[in-house]
Amino acid sequence: MPKRSGSALAKQVRSVGTTLRRLERQLLALAPAIAAAAKANAPTAASAASTVRRKLRLSPARRRALKLQGRYLGYMRQLKLAQKTRVKAVKAKKGIHAAIAAARGMAGK
Repeated sequence: MPKRSGSALAKQVRSVGTTLRRLERQLLALAPAIAAAAKANAPTAASAASTVRRKLRLSPARRRALKLQGRYLGYMRQLKLAQKTRVKAVKAKKGIHAAIAAARGMAGK
């Protein structure tokens, strides 16, 4: 790295100082807008009570169906487009269990 003369270094330090002061002014001007947006988006007591989510209750049959769907999709994402088409045809013709078996075979598992 080349040696800098004192005046060149002082010039760069002044430039950095000027940039920082400019940035500080911009941030100070932005602060009221940020505060107003935060106040507008703050949850109220009424809206906080309405955002409570209910507990999802799954029947055993629905839970089994979701597990099968997850297994099917997990194998499908590993396959190429032509293989996916074949597995979809198997699913339409023979059902999801046969489609999962076919996809598992094509995925090499």
